[in-house]
Amino acid sequence: MVDVKPDTTHVLLAEDDDDDYYIFSLAIEQIPVTVLLTRAENGELLLKLLDEKTPDILFLDLYMPCKDGHQCLREIRANKKYDSLPIIIYSSLSDLRNIEFAYRQGSNLYAIKPSSFQELKAVLEKILTIDWKKMLYFPPLTDFVLNPQ
Repeated sequence: MVDVKPDTTHVLLAEDDDDDYYIFSLAIEQIPVTVLLTRAENGELLLKLLDEKTPDILFLDLYMPCKDGHQCLREIRANKKYDSLPIIIYSSLSDLRNIEFAYRQGSNLYAIKPSSFQELKAVLEKILTIDWKKMLYFPPLTDFVLNPQ
């Protein structure tokens, strides 16, 4: 991983879908936050990249090859090294079972993949303007899900 300048937020996106990654990267470029975006295409690569350098924030898709987001979330939260790592579930799944799983396993927010580019930019701006270094944000379940609809 690349060293990050002090005013840059290092975002690691665990996402296997090329189109979702491309749209995410375009939206990141249009928000008023300086971001270094790194991608892990599967869960095994994600854990390898985390071991090399901890990002400022992790966006985690639940369904990926090799090791899915459910397994990764459990493993990451079981390691004290990552206690202060904000984990945002970034998924098209909006069912209560997955949301409750993510909440119980210690993710910080659950962002449902928006259907429009403008909604994605708004969601990303909201997440990336939280001062994660000053406090780890663990909202109540009622505020846990960011759903643009």
